[in-house]
Order: sequence, then C-alpha cells, then structure tokens
Amino acid sequence: MAVLVSATFASAAHAAQLSIDARSSIPRDVQQIIVVDYKVMQNSPAAMQLKDRVLPPELKRLEGALKSSGLKVDQDADTLAFAAFRSGTDKNGNAGTRILGVAQGQFDTSAIMAHFAKEKTKPVTYRQNSIYPMGSAGMSIAFLNQTTMIFGDRDAVKAALDARDGLQPNFLQNSEMMNSMAAVDSRAVWSLMDQAGTQTMMKSVLGEASQLADYDTVKARFKNARYTMDFSNGVKFEMDVVTSDTITAATAAALMKGVALMKKTSGSPLEKSAVDETTIDSNAGTLTVSYSSSDTQFAGLLTSPLFQQVVTK
Repeated sequence: MAVLVSATFASAAHAAQLSIDARSSIPRDVQQIIVVDYKVMQNSPAAMQLKDRVLPPELKRLEGALKSSGLKVDQDADTLAFAAFRSGTDKNGNAGTRILGVAQGQFDTSAIMAHFAKEKTKPVTYRQNSIYPMGSAGMSIAFLNQTTMIFGDRDAVKAALDARDGLQPNFLQNSEMMNSMAAVDSRAVWSLMDQAGTQTMMKSVLGEASQLADYDTVKARFKNARYTMDFSNGVKFEMDVVTSDTITAATAAALMKGVALMKKTSGSPLEKSAVDETTIDSNAGTLTVSYSSSDTQFAGLLTSPLFQQVVTK
C-alpha cells in the first residue's frame, strides 16, 4: 500500500493505542500495521473524504463485513487496527500475506450474540475459541474478551488465535516493531512497516526515480518506516524512514527532493502548493517527511492528478 493510501484518519487529541490482548493476537511477522482512532475518523470530514477515496478494497471489505455482523461499529468501536502479516507461501512459492482486523471498544456482546442467534449463525469451535462467520463476504469474527475482537478471513482469525494462545510467535515478540511503535502510538493514527514493506512503499513514492542506480544502492539499507496523520487543525502528515546510516538517509532524501521538484515543475498551482508545504530532510540516519495544509487545500488536492498518481502506484 502506498503511504497516503493507508494514512486515512487522525486527531492529536486522542491516542490509538493497542492493548496487550490486541498486540498478542497479531502474528509476529507483520509487514504493515495501521492503527486508527475510529471515533475521531468519523468526526473529521477531511478524514472521511480521504477514506472514501483511497481505502484499499481489502480494508473496505473488512470494514463492511464488520458492520454487517450486527456490531454497532459507529457506537461501540473506539480503535481499529489492520495488520498485514506474512503467512506461509502460495502455490508459486511466494510469501503469502493475510490481513487481520482488530477492534477495541465496549462491545455489547449479548446483543451481538442475540443477533447471531436470530440469523442462525453458528460458530466454528477452534480449541476453546468460537469463530463466527459474518456477512456473505467469507469473513469471520472472534471475541478475545468484552473489549477486543478480531476479524478477517477464517485462516487469518485462526492465525491470530494461535498467536494469542502462544502456539505461534506474536507481535509482542517483534522487538523492532515494538521499539518503533513507542515513537508513534501516542497519536490518533499511526502505521509501522517492516523492511520489505518500507522498500515497497518507497519504490511507490519515488516512482521513476526508483529505477536509478542510487536507489538500488540505498533500498537494501531501509530498515523500517512509521508515519502519523493528524486532522485536528488542518491536515498534517509525518513520516520517518529509518535507514542503516546517515549517508543512506541523505541519499534517499535527495532522491525524494528530486521527485518533488519534478512534480512541482509539471503540476497545477494546487499541486505546486502541496509540494511547497512538504518538508523533506534527513537526521541521524532517518529520512523525515512532513506535510501540512488547510482542510480546503487538502479537499482540492484529493481530486488532483498528482494525488491520484501517488495513491494508486
């Protein structure tokens, strides 16, 4: 997923933090995790506009299945997380990826169970856990406790339960991700990417510049990335790409500045303004990118060719 595809919600007034139960249910080998303050998202027109335009189809399916389950998402869910994790290999020998959803809030489980009973929805027993099918999209849901639920395709839910029950390594055992999370989880929206996820994201952001020899040199030195987005006073986006050394970070910053300059020379006045509002730098081995604008400027940018090019790569 490109960075702006995934960065869809936020406000500085709240924090989207994951509980120990939620963290333990996410398998260790996470490529990307996105955590959102769901209440804030719905109260921000800018966030909702961005979500409607660029939320990836797989996340739309998850959210749609969640709403069709009988759970009153708008009222009960406080935090939503989406984790893309590696799971075995496909028939071609390539690493497979599954997506797991985690919701936190104060859930009326008795009402939800009553809804399942009314719909004659029967659970599948998995050890001591009950997995309920939800909707017609092939998704399933399981409750870890009164405040935490997991959802996704059945294999993703089973993998999450295996992680929570200690049969497989979980997110708490991913020291690199856990250390990176400490820098962002006080924000209302945040995302982490591992090395492979960071390389994919940077290739998308850099576009044609990623074909240059310099990029081949630096991409193997990307370690991980994290970003936050804030809609509380206009739109603010901040991203850190952690590299192995200061030279790599400076080279990546130079490449990205070159891309920004090309966009500025060929873009519309609105797109040129967006580039002007973006700061690209490097510091102690970390590439830093920040962007800010008013709600009105951002609404116009959503329909621009530049925005569509960035988010659909």
